[in-house]
Amino acid sequence: MERRQIALSLSYLGSGYHGYQVQSNAATVSAAVQDAVQAVVGAREELKGCSRTDAGVHALAFCASFFTDSAIPLQKLPLALNAHLPADIRVFAAREVPQGFHPRYSCSGKAYLYRVRNAPSESPFTREVSWRVWPALSLERMQQAAALLCGRHDFSSFMAAHSSIAEQGGSTVRTVRIFTVERHGSEFWFRIEADGYLYNMVRILVGTLVEVGAGRMEPQQMSRILAACDRGAAGPTAPAKGLALAAVYYPDFTVDGEEAL
Repeated sequence: MERRQIALSLSYLGSGYHGYQVQSNAATVSAAVQDAVQAVVGAREELKGCSRTDAGVHALAFCASFFTDSAIPLQKLPLALNAHLPADIRVFAAREVPQGFHPRYSCSGKAYLYRVRNAPSESPFTREVSWRVWPALSLERMQQAAALLCGRHDFSSFMAAHSSIAEQGGSTVRTVRIFTVERHGSEFWFRIEADGYLYNMVRILVGTLVEVGAGRMEPQQMSRILAACDRGAAGPTAPAKGLALAAVYYPDFTVDGEEAL
């Protein structure tokens, strides 16, 4: 019998991990899920993920896949895996996918959510998942700036300096399909959907928009920043803790983080 490939939809709080990808000397999300899979199917299978999230970054939605000879029913797999996972990682769905499927390379796009708490003091309930900023920010100014960043552009101004893609001469052009800023109580939620991302791109975009919201930059500067193709032209990099992978899009299904909120 041909081995099954199973794709897991999961969510995790990244505060206690050094990112998703396995590292020999640090706790990672991939290692924890791999341990759980081994406990359930009886073999240590290679686990492939849709993204290499950085240390401290969260995922409302994440897709990881593995091959197995196990005949465990798909509907029982999430519960079985969760029994072996730490409380800050949860599997909420499992599906069988074709042999050629790859969580990263079969993906047609991803959406990220970044939460900014705009208040004088930190909240003990959101301090691990949001960046506190004060004084008050202008929603309208940030929305104007976000609209100017939509479309297909060279986003090298919004890429971490000395990132490998620049050193290797890779393309820094990406298409931002949606970039919205909404107010949710004392928080601003920045949601961006794109066909791909450069290293630290979302965090630099948010850091730049916060500068706009604070009045230290103008919304109209976004076009000049894009044209500059210079990291020094954009704003600061927002902290990792406010960032969460929110959705992963595939031709036949979507891994959506709504169930995790």
